[in-house]
Amino acid sequence: MIISETNVLNNKVQIREIEDRDLPVLYELIYGEKQPEWKKWDAPYFPLEHVSFTLFEEHMSKHMRGDDEPANRMIIEVNDEMIGTVNYYWEHKPSNWLEIGIVIYKPPYWNGGYGTAALKLWIEYLFNKIPLVRIGLTTWSGNERMMKVGEKLGMQVEGRLRKCRLYNDQYYDSIRMGILREEWDAK
Repeated sequence: MIISETNVLNNKVQIREIEDRDLPVLYELIYGEKQPEWKKWDAPYFPLEHVSFTLFEEHMSKHMRGDDEPANRMIIEVNDEMIGTVNYYWEHKPSNWLEIGIVIYKPPYWNGGYGTAALKLWIEYLFNKIPLVRIGLTTWSGNERMMKVGEKLGMQVEGRLRKCRLYNDQYYDSIRMGILREEWDAK
């Protein structure tokens, strides 16, 4: 089911629910390469642990079916081609503290506005579906593109934990960004 869509450079960008038929393609995007390029930007200080397709399928079935709330991971497509995923997780559900994330697995779709468009759709969707006061995003100072996307969407840097992410023998900061519902609605 398509959740929302927009256009970027005359290309249709949409987010939609994950279906069983998507799993082989998604598995290949994530695990198809031993050291994928996308992992250099998506928390590279945490290793990508390869799993069997069966374990992946079991894990994904939990993300595909929301109980009283939306599924916490969805597909990003450009012109009906799967390029990535958006997701959320509860940092602290009793206080409605929710964090979002995005991964674009295909490098040709980096720097074209597709991630910004998908994250905008995702934030709008989550604010409409869940009684949230704030949506947060955590990244690291080595991922300048992600920080720029957050800024474009009106997120503010709310915290910087200095030199707590070690990658390739270099320390980076952890960056916490967020946007309040009233800030989003005012845009």
